[in-house]
Amino acid sequence: MEKIAFPVLAVKMVPLIQIHANHYNPNKVAEPELELLELSIREDGFTQPLVCYFDNEKEGYLLIDGFHRYQVAKERLNLKEVPVTVIDKPLEHRMASTVRHNRARGTHGIEKMSKIVQQLVASGWTDDRIAKELGMEAEEVFRFKQSSGLKSAFSNHQFSRSWTDFEKKYYQKQEEPENI
Repeated sequence: MEKIAFPVLAVKMVPLIQIHANHYNPNKVAEPELELLELSIREDGFTQPLVCYFDNEKEGYLLIDGFHRYQVAKERLNLKEVPVTVIDKPLEHRMASTVRHNRARGTHGIEKMSKIVQQLVASGWTDDRIAKELGMEAEEVFRFKQSSGLKSAFSNHQFSRSWTDFEKKYYQKQEEPENI
């Protein structure tokens, strides 16, 4: 049986000044939804902690999930601290986690999603892995790769050798028989 982690059981209160947004979050929320989120926190309290990564170099927390809760807490509610749970994963896993957490709660900007897909490709992730980890169809991964530039986007793609074989068979100069 697969072991499932429960970082939600290790929630701690963290000062907002120690928390920073990540540079790759593609999620957007319209003003009416932000107002609803503010009302939800006012009425129900913080029912979900922010998900963060602790960056030892910066001695601070980088958001993985909960940017809009963070934004409302900081800018609208003037809170000094918020509940946080920490996961310790490398950058490409944090990027995938951000997308997974956000996928059903907002819209993702095409440009930022393309950059995430491109960065995962550069990290050696296959199209199948990107699709699986980000909850996408293969066609969606393909479209994001196309929008970010073809040459670098397809650098990890295994192409069929059939075209090369075809060229060798039909286009390479055939040796002429020797005249006797």
